[in-house]
Amino acid sequence: MNGIRIRAAEGGDEEALAEMMTLLWPDGGCKEHRDEAAALIATGMCGTLPGAFLMAEDGEGRALGFLQVGLRSHADGCDVMQAVGFIEGWFVYPEAQRQGVGKRLMEAAEDWARAKGCVEVASDALAENFDSERAHCALGFEVVDRCVHFRKKL
Repeated sequence: MNGIRIRAAEGGDEEALAEMMTLLWPDGGCKEHRDEAAALIATGMCGTLPGAFLMAEDGEGRALGFLQVGLRSHADGCDVMQAVGFIEGWFVYPEAQRQGVGKRLMEAAEDWARAKGCVEVASDALAENFDSERAHCALGFEVVDRCVHFRKKL
């Protein structure tokens, strides 16, 4: 796909981000996602640590996908002595998949993390999300842990 542009999200991108975030995380509402996107764009902070939304768009400015990256104090399988770049969310519209969009977003996230002094980047996915696991592995990630979470209502 020619004409792919990757850039940091900016004011005015909140609606497009909220639409994609709702597709990625359907448990959250569009307004909740829009507010989260607006706050991160405005402050460059995800909680108390830096973060960013990266947008992929085609030659006509249409959104193809996004990646949310941030710093974390630690991540499973990473050096506990330094902060790590963390992929909080990664989404590419189905019609734009398998065309290098996700890879370009990940490369931009890695550059962002390097600029913050990171030497590692980490991510996670649900155990049954085999497409995400394949995409991560294709870009050089390695599986470091598998975990089952439990809860019991009282």
